[in-house]
Amino acid sequence: MRSYRELFRTPEFTPFFVAASAQTVAQTMAGLALGTLVYRATGSPLLSAVSMFGSSLVQVLGATFLLSAADRLPPRAALTSLALLFAAATAALALPGLSVAALFAIVLARGLAESVGGGVRWGLLNEILTKDGYLLGRSVFNMMSGVMQIAGYATGGTLVALLSPRASLLVAAGLYLAAAATLRLGLTVRPPRTTGRPSVRATWRANALLWSSPPRRQVYLALWIPNGLVVGCESLYVSYAPEAAGTLFACAALGMLAGDVLVGRLLPPALRRRLGFPLLLLLALPYVPFLLLPPLPLAAAAVTLASAGFGASLVQQERLVELTPDDMTGHALGLHSAGMLTMQGVAAALAGSVAQLTSPAGAMTAMAAASAAVTLLLMAADGRVRRRPVAVPGGGGAGW
Repeated sequence: MRSYRELFRTPEFTPFFVAASAQTVAQTMAGLALGTLVYRATGSPLLSAVSMFGSSLVQVLGATFLLSAADRLPPRAALTSLALLFAAATAALALPGLSVAALFAIVLARGLAESVGGGVRWGLLNEILTKDGYLLGRSVFNMMSGVMQIAGYATGGTLVALLSPRASLLVAAGLYLAAAATLRLGLTVRPPRTTGRPSVRATWRANALLWSSPPRRQVYLALWIPNGLVVGCESLYVSYAPEAAGTLFACAALGMLAGDVLVGRLLPPALRRRLGFPLLLLLALPYVPFLLLPPLPLAAAAVTLASAGFGASLVQQERLVELTPDDMTGHALGLHSAGMLTMQGVAAALAGSVAQLTSPAGAMTAMAAASAAVTLLLMAADGRVRRRPVAVPGGGGAGW
């Protein structure tokens, strides 16, 4: 599968894509509205950052106890139910008089559900598309995410400025309902990819198997840590530039879109594989000068350039799929998603804490420097892992 035309002619891909687009707009609108709501109420960069990315903090619990459900639930029913749950949770966040503690309780509960949803979603994508079409399909989803984030932040910023954060939350809840309807009507009934009941033991057993392979372990670390630390920088946009946070978020989404187009569609496979780590460095380095408080146009340009580095995740996801047997694809991709989002939540909390002690600009520089340092360490470790052969249980695959 080599063209976008082939991709959208694939049965079920278009409704799946449309539903994911609606959910991405809803998520970005709700995140910006909630971060603004909490910052206005508390004046705290830490609480604002955690409110936007705090749901990611509980992803590790889902990955530890619930992730075996990703391959053991009927995909259509699971995804539809999750979209309805997100609609209800987002509408609840808009209730007047809700305490900050109650807001965080809802955010964390939603994150626990999201930990399973990532595995169900990307495992289903791997079923809808042929194996050689996964990278192109995932790149289109990432590109869509960039465009829809731009739309979501632009729309959310406008609604927050003209009406209120709560109005933006209600619109986001409506988009989740639309996504649920699209999934219910557009997808066919499919059986679970794996038989058996979801259980903690099955989750632990699969996690241990996936983590036991040094090449897969290196891929997971590269997917989780460097970009998670950079999301810590993004979590401080509201406190760094309260009146222009929507602009910075939109520029970040634009850069991510450009990176995904470059990696997913334009680069030949041989070159694409060599650019994984350089793109991770690109992701971090433009944030280092934020310590000097650049004016908004320069800050927006730096954010756009840096976010092109998120294209590195496509390189790493392609390798992860190659290294994983088919009946564990949903679990493997769910572990990637849960670990990535957990790291983003941890980084947001860490960045907010550093900002409390120093400044948002100082914290952004510190997080970017840490991301670059981790990338360099992973590059050195990867050189050692590449020299070891690896066998893929239940499938083919060679060493790095």
